[in-house]
Amino acid sequence: MRIIIGLGNPGEKYKLTRHNIGFMAIDALAKKLEIGWEKSKKLNAEIAKNKEVILVKPLTYMNNSGETVQAILKYYKVPPLTKGAEGDLKDILTVIHDDIDIELGKYKIAIDSRAAGHNGVQSIIDQLGSKKFSRYRLGIRSDFNQDTDAEKFILEKPASSSLRRRACRL
Repeated sequence: MRIIIGLGNPGEKYKLTRHNIGFMAIDALAKKLEIGWEKSKKLNAEIAKNKEVILVKPLTYMNNSGETVQAILKYYKVPPLTKGAEGDLKDILTVIHDDIDIELGKYKIAIDSRAAGHNGVQSIIDQLGSKKFSRYRLGIRSDFNQDTDAEKFILEKPASSSLRRRACRL
């Protein structure tokens, strides 16, 4: 069983923002797998699953994503990692999230790496006490430059629908 977490912020205000590309990608995956979403108040998430995969959209805000990830792992009885443990979650847990350092339409796969300034990923690392999980870092950089406010940029909705199209292709 693989657990795939798409990171984003809940609510209409954030729906098509760059920061929500993790939600867009996981929605596309659920559609491709023909599985529907159910809201779980207990887990504070939307869940879509079949026999091979559990897809998750945390209903916490991005910076608290680790709370939901920890609850999901506990609920599905994934053994907890202790700090410094030899085991890892790379074959069980995958997190999909935006990355402002990667060009729009590109992605990188990371395993056992730091959060690199991504607060949602840092929340997960803090809750798990480990960075030993897989990540798909989806590029959102297009017209971003160093003079642009990064927080404002990631929470904006792009002028075109290219973000959604590219999230669906990944």
